[in-house]
Amino acid sequence: MTALGRLAERMAPLPPATSRRVRVERGLRIPMDDGATLLADHWAPRETRAGSLSEIPVVVVRTAYGRGGPLGWLYGPVLAERGLQVLIVSTRGTFGSDGEFLAMRNERADGLATLRWLAGQPWSSGQVILAGSSYFGYTQWAIADALPPEVKAMVPHITSSRLALGLMRPGRVDLETITNFSWNTAPQRRDGSSLPAAQERRGYLLRSMVGADRRRIANAMNTLPVTDVDQALLGRTSEFFQQIVRHDPDSTYLEGLDRSGTVADVTVPVSSVTGWYDIFLADQLQDFTTLVDAGRKPRLTVGPWWHADPRGMGASIAQVVEWGSAVATGQEPPPRAPVRLYVMGADEWRDFASWPPTGYEPRQLHLRADGTLAGTAGSAAPPSTFIYDPNDPTPSLGGAKLNPTGAGSVDNRKLEERPDVLTFTGAPLTDDLEVIGQVTAEVWVGANRPSTDVFVRLCDVDPRGTSLNVCDDLVHVDTDGATRATVHLSPTAYRFKKGHRLRVQVSAGAFPRFARNLGGGEPAEHATTAHTTTFELFHDEAHPSAVTIPAR
Repeated sequence: MTALGRLAERMAPLPPATSRRVRVERGLRIPMDDGATLLADHWAPRETRAGSLSEIPVVVVRTAYGRGGPLGWLYGPVLAERGLQVLIVSTRGTFGSDGEFLAMRNERADGLATLRWLAGQPWSSGQVILAGSSYFGYTQWAIADALPPEVKAMVPHITSSRLALGLMRPGRVDLETITNFSWNTAPQRRDGSSLPAAQERRGYLLRSMVGADRRRIANAMNTLPVTDVDQALLGRTSEFFQQIVRHDPDSTYLEGLDRSGTVADVTVPVSSVTGWYDIFLADQLQDFTTLVDAGRKPRLTVGPWWHADPRGMGASIAQVVEWGSAVATGQEPPPRAPVRLYVMGADEWRDFASWPPTGYEPRQLHLRADGTLAGTAGSAAPPSTFIYDPNDPTPSLGGAKLNPTGAGSVDNRKLEERPDVLTFTGAPLTDDLEVIGQVTAEVWVGANRPSTDVFVRLCDVDPRGTSLNVCDDLVHVDTDGATRATVHLSPTAYRFKKGHRLRVQVSAGAFPRFARNLGGGEPAEHATTAHTTTFELFHDEAHPSAVTIPAR
């Protein structure tokens, strides 16, 4: 395990190991309330300062991605090398655990049953930390309002209490995320049977490499209607894919999966870790705010990371080791402000008392007909227009992605050269401008089709012309003449330096991150016939399109 531990340390900054000697007991069988059995691995240090395993905390990680892949290696041996026990559990229907994997559906009952089983183990210390990223962060929230007293802390990373339900917005499909998630979970045998550990590891390594898998996913995302993408990708129906594209968040079919309504009832200490380019960022920040409003004292760390960025993984492991273990054992964790944010552009970590921080005032940037940004709306002018062609859709570039390839902040100049992308650029800044909080756009749009999508992005343009994306989002709009569209761009913390310029992009799509609007008026998931759309952006006194930034 020494080689794996050192590899993890090179990937991300971690607290120093206290020992390289660890042990693992594989294939533990955990009974569920309905008679199903889940498989788990138990990692622990070979020697402990306490002298007995029953005196050191147990980190519980419940994952749908396998106990032996890179994530299992990271949570298992790396935490054990730092003096903690780790129980990694394969969720129902995955990697040898009984049943069928139905995303988000069994995590509450199975999670509580797992904790009851753990309490009866001779090596259990009665000091439990819940940890995990993405889907296995959701497994924490699924039980967080009903935890036994043995659970002392939670460290949710790049996740939220709504998880995939947060991707479900009216009229749009987060195609790239749900397609990649369906592919990532495809190796789970449908009958629940076990894959050999070596085969499991090889599969993870192969899927992480550039090659046929990526091309297969890209080809599948071109399938119409969108409801058939899973068939094109997997050769079968994906229950997760279908539940997202065929239902809305209020559907009775999804009842009980959204745990956001229980966050205020969570009393265990929580330290959340996320990144400015994470797909669940907005919802994770809302979970933090809900805990604060309920009188809790959670912690928040937001870095310049995307989903599954190794640096973010390292930060979450550090929180487990430095903060979670202290809380679990009744010690005082290292002092720190409740909110720690990485301010991009300034390239520095800053501590704050709250989210969003105080002292940042709203400032409007109006989109002008001449392609500039200004503090006031323009006078009467015809709208800016372009043609959107679903057969040659405006591509997505950078930003929040489940797949780490190409995620985060990238140069947008090639995208901005396209005729179906409008840009509005401010004058060079005479002083640094710091933006921290929620960025919002209100733009007036029109189209010659029944509906259109509106994608708005804020960029930082340096003196050489490089245009880096800061934050963005897309909404669906039913058009009837000039129609106001409100777009909540993802929250951010960014310093635009003196001499740089702010730029706002407006387009009618970002494919394949979001499914194409084919222009026929049908729901995006069912449409099959493409129509070109003439898109209009209004920016006169009667229709003052603008972006509002919290700045100082």
